[in-house]
Amino acid sequence: MLNFSKMHSLGNDFMVVDGVTTSVQLDPEQVALWGNRQRGIGFDQLLLVAPPSSPVCDFDYVIFNADGSEAQQCGNGTRCVTDFVHRLGLTQQSQLRWHSKGGIVHTEKQRDGSIETWMPTPSLGYAEVPFIHPQPGTAIVLTTEHGDFSIVPVGLGNPHGVVFVDDVINLDVAQIGHALSHHEAFPEQANIGFCQVVNDGFIRLRVFERGAAETLACGSGACAAVVAGRHLGRLGNRVKVSLPGGKLRVEWPNGSGPIKLTGDSTFVYEGQLSGVGPNT
Repeated sequence: MLNFSKMHSLGNDFMVVDGVTTSVQLDPEQVALWGNRQRGIGFDQLLLVAPPSSPVCDFDYVIFNADGSEAQQCGNGTRCVTDFVHRLGLTQQSQLRWHSKGGIVHTEKQRDGSIETWMPTPSLGYAEVPFIHPQPGTAIVLTTEHGDFSIVPVGLGNPHGVVFVDDVINLDVAQIGHALSHHEAFPEQANIGFCQVVNDGFIRLRVFERGAAETLACGSGACAAVVAGRHLGRLGNRVKVSLPGGKLRVEWPNGSGPIKLTGDSTFVYEGQLSGVGPNT
């Protein structure tokens, strides 16, 4: 029997599993079955909370996409796992350090219920994203069957590409996002954000996530859009990001160092999977 919680942040939904008090081994094919919205539980990502692998961290967390592949980082997921460990009584600390394949993030639970996440220092370096293109520079044009798109590659522990558009509402995010996410310039694929700048403190954003599809919200995608906008001189250091699922706040005070993401976490229900046990 495997216990889990279903949670979401702005509609970006997760299956969250406790690997601290129970030893759990997850198989990618099994995860993909659970991630299927017609035949399984349905989620954008599965988050496995695990004991810390580093003495400087409180917990590890492993991120699986809905197709069973692993992801390095998940901004919205950090808030849900923070809420999760408090709900289970695994910690009483308001400030936590989390380790994933994308590096270390800090979270802090606020009195109003919101949760702040300090994401890793972003990078525009091609090797760090990773991104492969013969022309150096901030904005690069990628050619797809749907047209040419100027894109800003950003690394946040996971790879992102940000495309600035005049109208994000009437855009075929599924087709264009898939084409750009799977472009040969992104050897590990990428999350593709389509960003409409309303003013220097407000943007509208839609994100196609690798291993999932378009999601209602993407925390690391919101941060990547602000990083790209700052480097193009189009955004300030505090930006409200409107996604289909709701709004996030992103702050990057000095245009360098870690970037702060603030939003909420919502518990939906608890469940059990029969026939599934520890070390499955």
